[in-house]
Amino acid sequence: MASLQDRIAMHNGNKLKLGLFGANCSNGRAMTRLPERWPADWDSCQQLAEMADAAGIDFMLPIGRWKGYRGETDHQGSTLESITWACGLLARTRHMTVFATVHAPLLNPVMAAKQIVTADLVGHGRFGLNIVVGWNDDEFQMFGERQREPQARYEYGQEWIDAVKRMWGPEEEFDFNGKYLNLRAVRAKPKPYGGTRPLIMNAGVSQTGRDYALRNCDALFTAVRYPTLEQAAREVADVKTAGRAFGRDIGVYTVGEIVCRATRAEAEEYFRYWTEEAADWGAVDYMLELKGVRRNADPDRYDRMRKALVHGQSGFPMIGSADDVAQELARISAAGFDGIGFSFVNYLKELPYFAAEVLPRLQKLGVRESHAGRH
Repeated sequence: MASLQDRIAMHNGNKLKLGLFGANCSNGRAMTRLPERWPADWDSCQQLAEMADAAGIDFMLPIGRWKGYRGETDHQGSTLESITWACGLLARTRHMTVFATVHAPLLNPVMAAKQIVTADLVGHGRFGLNIVVGWNDDEFQMFGERQREPQARYEYGQEWIDAVKRMWGPEEEFDFNGKYLNLRAVRAKPKPYGGTRPLIMNAGVSQTGRDYALRNCDALFTAVRYPTLEQAAREVADVKTAGRAFGRDIGVYTVGEIVCRATRAEAEEYFRYWTEEAADWGAVDYMLELKGVRRNADPDRYDRMRKALVHGQSGFPMIGSADDVAQELARISAAGFDGIGFSFVNYLKELPYFAAEVLPRLQKLGVRESHAGRH
């Protein structure tokens, strides 16, 4: 039986947890027209999960996406729903944690609690919940739902997670009376695997969102948007200090994009081609439109955000040889991050080289354990 601490540690002692981010969406996180871009079909996802599990990757984290970003490729237009995706992958793997990214306002908490427990039992305690409250009005309209104001989003999210946690707990039956949720005679059986609960993550950016994560979650995702990792390290330290004020030892994770090749020059040229000549600028511009960013309002900011989006949707780019990428990941660990979810242009084609060349280097650098015998 796994303890909650086992779940939070993803059942291993790796100092820096490594995960694949966004593989449930077409193109992954690469806003590019390259022909080898990620298809996100089920067979590819299953093969990737089995490969990653055997290689020692710690987790897979999907994106909660319901509608694409247009452009020439309709970036992330073909997506696999994340709870059922996680359930299928957990059945095909033995070691790694698989997350679902759940929009709390779009899924009834009674239904969500039951679906999550089912996936958790399939994975024998390896399911993780990445809870989001949503930002994309275009998607909410597709559901016939109105987006709440930012403060109200997290008020609703608080009631949602409170209700779900009670359903995972020992109560036989309860009523839940809130401002947004009124649930009567709630019964929820079975309970999560091992009498604990799934690992919970959140990626709140605003102070309200961050406070929500500190109150409710085991880990917070935050993007590295700084010129130096030293500045990011100060933010990580601040988050962990704030977590302790809430009585929580919260993990801090970030996101990144990897291009790893035999030489730094080869990797840099591929990255340049993908993010310049082969970029799907139509999708980039549409995403900025949805975020309310207009070129005519602030051209310099628009161009900065445009470049950040095409460089892995604001993730931390790690571009170079195996030595270069390993050193960057070691620096991320030294900055205090507990883990990173990263993506490739094509996960299946690029993961084998990363596993063969970068993972052993990370073991030598002291940020990863050996996973001998993990097959």
